[in-house]
Order: sequence, then C-alpha cells, then structure tokens
Amino acid sequence: MYESSIDFIKELYGKNGFIALHEPKFIGNEKKYLNECIDSTFVSSVGKFVDKFEQMIADYTGAKYAVATVNGTAALHISLLLSNVSQDDEVITQALSFVATTNAISYCGAKPLFIDVDKDTMGLCPEGLQKFLQKNTIQKDGKCINNLSGKTIKACVPMHTFGHPCEIDKIAGLCKEHNIALIEDAAESLGSFYKNKHTGTFGKLGAISFNGNKILTTGGGGIIITDDEVLARRAKHLTTTAKIAHPYEYIHDEIGYNYRMPNINAALGVAGLEKINDFLNIKRKIAKDYEEFFSKEDIKFITEPQNARSNYWLNSVILQDLKQRDLFLKELNDNNMMARPIWKLLSSLPMYVKCWNDGLENSKWLEKRVVNIPSGVI
Repeated sequence: MYESSIDFIKELYGKNGFIALHEPKFIGNEKKYLNECIDSTFVSSVGKFVDKFEQMIADYTGAKYAVATVNGTAALHISLLLSNVSQDDEVITQALSFVATTNAISYCGAKPLFIDVDKDTMGLCPEGLQKFLQKNTIQKDGKCINNLSGKTIKACVPMHTFGHPCEIDKIAGLCKEHNIALIEDAAESLGSFYKNKHTGTFGKLGAISFNGNKILTTGGGGIIITDDEVLARRAKHLTTTAKIAHPYEYIHDEIGYNYRMPNINAALGVAGLEKINDFLNIKRKIAKDYEEFFSKEDIKFITEPQNARSNYWLNSVILQDLKQRDLFLKELNDNNMMARPIWKLLSSLPMYVKCWNDGLENSKWLEKRVVNIPSGVI
C-alpha cells in the first residue's frame, strides 16, 4: 500500500540497504580532535575540549553560560535541583515526551502533572496550561499551590518535540505570572529557534542532549544553558561531585553528582558544532523534499510551526488512524528502513499512570497517528 513512500525514501537516501532513523555523521575534525585529546592524556572530565565546547554552545545558542554534562537527563535533573524542586513538589510537563523528562522529575522526589499538547507543535499547550493554573491554583507566600493536591508546583518543563518549538513565549509568561520556574527540555532542538531566539533560552534553564542519534552528537552527553551566573557556577559544582577546588585534597561540601562530560566526548562535540549549519541546511532540504512528496500522497508531513525555525531532527508524518499507522510502520520496517511510532504517553506507563492529567485529548490523538521516518543527514 505504501510502495511509493518506500521507493521515495530509498531514492532520497540513495541506497537499497538498511536506512537508519538517524545515524550520526562525522565529516569534520572528529578524528583530529580525538587524537589531540588522546595525546594530551586528558580524556576524562577535565580538558580543553570541555571548556571550548561549553563556550561554543553558549555562543551558538545566545546563552551566557553553558555547563556540559554526561547526558541530557543529567542536565534536566540538575536544572530541576537548581530550581529547588524537591520531595513532594509537583512539576508541570507533557505526557507526549521521551521518558527522561519525567524520570528527571522523579529523581528529585517530585511528581509530574500532565498538560495536553498542541496538535501543530506537539509541545505543551499554553491555553491548556493557563486553564489549569487559573482553575486549580492559588498564590501563597510567593508559591504556586495546587488546590487539587495541596502541593507546591515548583517548575514547568515543556519539551520541543522532534525539534519543533512550542509556543514557549506564552508558556514563559504564564510561569512568570504564577511563580513557577521554567526549565526547557530542549534535548531534541539544538539549532531550533522561536521568534529568532534559540530554544532553551526562554526560561531559567534549558537542557540539550547530544545522544548518538541527535543532530550533533558527543556519543553521550548533554548541556545546561542559562543566563544566570550563580546558577551556572552551582551547576558546575554539583555536576563535579561538589568538590571544592584544591591542588590535591578531596573536600566535598554537599551531595554532588558525577555528571560532567568527559573531554573525549567534548572533542566530538567541538568538531560537530563546527559543522552544525551544514547539517541543518541539509536537514531542511530533506524536510522540504518529504513535504513535497507527501503532499501528493494524502499523508500529512509535520512542518515547522508558525514563528519557528525547526531543526527537523526527526521528520514525522501523521497517518489517518491507528490501523494505517501500524500498516505504514510495518511496511517501512519490512523494507529495511527504520520507522517508529511516537512515544507511548508517559501517563500510561506504570510508574506515572496515577499522576494527574487534564484528559490529554490531543496527545492521545497524536499517539495513534504519528510516525518518525528516516531523518539522518545525507
């Protein structure tokens, strides 16, 4: 039934063998920098590439500070801790996301509250957020209190799904109005901009991932971005086991985390960031080709939202219903090209099934229809 889609993807990627969903590309100075790193013997969490990568990410995103971490989940975890999220607090987020979003909340002992997403952005719906806050919360002693549970809502973590920015400016305004810390899960959106501002820079803190399947990869890695110098310094302290600087003594002044990115991983990141604009241009061309093709197939290709410039990390289509989705998935995978459904809603997972949600109408609709298709750089 979907032979034309299969033929098009084979032609687009120019091969008949296995076509991955998003394999990494190393076309720059990766080997050179890795050899430099090895020759220096500084392959762990100290070295010039960590410092350089942090500065390059800060410059690229427009953030004042960047603190590299071992992965994106660690970046989210520390961002939540820096926002004073703790045991029995609540954090607003979306159920349509990768599990790391809510896992990081759980690491703090907090509980997620699930607000629905918009269909066009697949990100947290500002209207849904406003409705919940107006109906169910009060301000008390500078805190946002959930009348339904009596608990404090400390933070809000929207996610820029597949690199498509949500209406983050509206969400930021609501969070400020209600004394809620805004932490952007920008794991998938390096190179994505909303109203000419990079994702991850609208809130108090942002977290980006450099996993092996991202546009820019460090093998495994993440980064915290912020404009707050105090938070940046504290992030670096917490991620380096809370060790007080000393030439040879090991003194730690609080519970810290071994979350720093190794220098050898940062070397990959520096090389990749030198090529980021090339990668983004190629991915926008791929997305344009997909959009033109699927417009003739009566299948909706998901394009960047209004006021946004997306990185098109994972290209996605919307099928008519669950039956068509599953058939599309089967035919592509049977023909040696990786396609996957969008995540199962976090609210349906056993560890989060009892968490409050607002009905999630759009999330449930998208869950039954969205498929990611091959999206790697050609």
